[in-house]
Amino acid sequence: MEIKYLADTNIFLEILLLQEKTEKCKEILRRYKDEIVISDFSLHSIGVILFKHRKELIYFKFIVDVVSKVKIVTLPLSSYKEFVKIRERYNLDFDDAYQFQISIEKGLKIITMDKDFDRVTGVIEVINV
Repeated sequence: MEIKYLADTNIFLEILLLQEKTEKCKEILRRYKDEIVISDFSLHSIGVILFKHRKELIYFKFIVDVVSKVKIVTLPLSSYKEFVKIRERYNLDFDDAYQFQISIEKGLKIITMDKDFDRVTGVIEVINV
């Protein structure tokens, strides 16, 4: 299948931290499992948050599971200069600008729970969970 979706950091964290929308996020990941990618930035962010919560083993299991099933995408350094423009135009913070730029460059739709992406729905397709 063709890769079509970028799963935002919050989709995975919702599941890993067993939060309110865990089942809904699991269903989304199951539905699009062969068409989803994750950014390297999300992998780092998830690690930072899980380590902060003393859940290193959960991070280890996540990495083992995700790396075997999901493609990891990254931005070339030359793309980072776009973040200032994205911030000015759409008022996105750094992590959202990163995800937005990957979506633009790779032609992906974002699956997220972050309402900040509502500001870019005319530019990229956003699937809100």
